[in-house]
Amino acid sequence: MAALYETDYARWLFENAALLRAGRFDELDVANIAEELEDMGRSEGGAVRSHLRVLITRLLKWEHQADHRSSSWRGSIYNARRSIAQRLQESPSLRRRLPDFVAHIHVDAVFNAANETDLPEATFPQACPYSIDQLLDIDYWPGRP
Repeated sequence: MAALYETDYARWLFENAALLRAGRFDELDVANIAEELEDMGRSEGGAVRSHLRVLITRLLKWEHQADHRSSSWRGSIYNARRSIAQRLQESPSLRRRLPDFVAHIHVDAVFNAANETDLPEATFPQACPYSIDQLLDIDYWPGRP
């Protein structure tokens, strides 16, 4: 079974699923299954980080370039929030990791906001100015309207 993992991943998945359903646990490729499960967990976190990066980038732009606000930015902010909410609903344990995610990706969001606005990076705060609650709040818009 381990050799199949390297040569035909899709078949490996289906055959391991069939073995699980049949209760034939001794035939499972346990080492690779464990690795895949860990990768899936990391992937979920990566998706949340990616949506947070987009969200923070757009909120920074929204706040610091009020005269350039657009429906596209509003849509991007809304969609990022909805995607994060969906991921957190599916994997609630990721919620406790949000502060670390934000702390690590804020530097990327600042770079992206500066790059997209042509404003100097120093324009933007070194630490994320938005609380987790604000980031997730569909009705929060810095410097509204």
